[in-house]
Amino acid sequence: MIKSKNVERIPVVVLSGFLGSGKTTLLNRLLQHQPHSAVIINEFGATPIDQQLIKERNIPLTTLSGGCLCCQVRGALAPLLKNLRMAWDGKSDKPFSRIFIETSGVASPEPILDTLLNERWLSTKYHYQGMIATVSAIAADDYLNRFPEAQAQITWADKLVITQTDLANSEQILRLQDRLNELAPATPRLEVVNGGFDPEALLNFGSKFRAVDSLAAIDGPDHDFSSISLHFDHPMAWSRLQTVLENLLDEHREHIVRLKGVVFTLEHSQPLAVHGITGRLFPPVPLPNRAETGNRGRLVIITTGEIKGLAEEIMSRLREQTP
Repeated sequence: MIKSKNVERIPVVVLSGFLGSGKTTLLNRLLQHQPHSAVIINEFGATPIDQQLIKERNIPLTTLSGGCLCCQVRGALAPLLKNLRMAWDGKSDKPFSRIFIETSGVASPEPILDTLLNERWLSTKYHYQGMIATVSAIAADDYLNRFPEAQAQITWADKLVITQTDLANSEQILRLQDRLNELAPATPRLEVVNGGFDPEALLNFGSKFRAVDSLAAIDGPDHDFSSISLHFDHPMAWSRLQTVLENLLDEHREHIVRLKGVVFTLEHSQPLAVHGITGRLFPPVPLPNRAETGNRGRLVIITTGEIKGLAEEIMSRLREQTP
C-alpha cells in the first residue's frame, strides 16, 4: 500500500480595514517581524500605489488593482493563489513561508473567506489563520455609520487593531469601544499607541487558529481545528435560528469555540451580525444592507477537532424548528 504524502499547508493571514485605517502601516510592521512572507495587495483604483509603500523590497509581491476582491477582482484571487502555490512547489529553496493578503479598504470580507475556506484545492494547500481588521480611533465613528462595508470588516475579523489612538481623545475611544462591543463582542482587540504593537501577539490567534513560525509546524494532519461554512439562500425566522444555535453551542461546548456570520431574517429588514463563543450566543446586531450580498446569509463555525455531520445537523434542526 502506498502512503499519501503529507501536504505542507502555507499559512494565510488577511488584513482588512476601511480606507485610511492603517492597513499598510500594519503590514510593514508585520513584514519586519515575518520577512520570509509573500504579499498580495488589492487596490480599488486602476493605478496601484500601495506596493510602493511597502518597505520590505525582497519579498514576492503581487498587486490586484481596478476593483476589490469582493467584486470584479474576486475571480483573480483563486488563480493567483494556485499559481503561487505551484511556483512554491517547484522550488527546493522555498521563497516564502506565509502569505499576507491586504484587501481594498472598501472590500467586503465574505467572498475572500469563501475562496480560502471553500475552494477545495486551495483549502488543501493553504491554512487560513485568520483575519485582522484595522479600525481608526479618529474616523471609525464616521465611517461605521456611513459604510456597511466597514461594519462587515469588523464583523468578520478574528482580531481588531485600533489605530491612531494617539490622535483620538478619550471620548472617541470610548464611543468606538461601545460600538465594537455591539458589532463584535467576542473578537479580541489590540490598541496601537504611536504605531507600536507586538507582532507576535497579533499573529497568535489563540485556540481558534495557530500562529505558525515555520511550515514544518503545519506539516501533516495534526491540525486539530476545523471550520465549516454554511450558506442560507433565503431569509429565515430569527427565533428558529436562535434556538438552533443556542442549543448547538450548549451541547457542543467542548468543541465549538467560535461562531460568526451575517444572516437575513423574516423579522428584520436589515441583515444581522451573529457572534457566539463556547456555550454563549451574543445578541444579534442589525447591519446596513449591502447590494453585493443580496439576501444570502453566511455562518462560519470553528471547532476543536472535527464534528462529523455538523453542517447537516444544523440544517436538519433548522428544518425541524417551527417558525
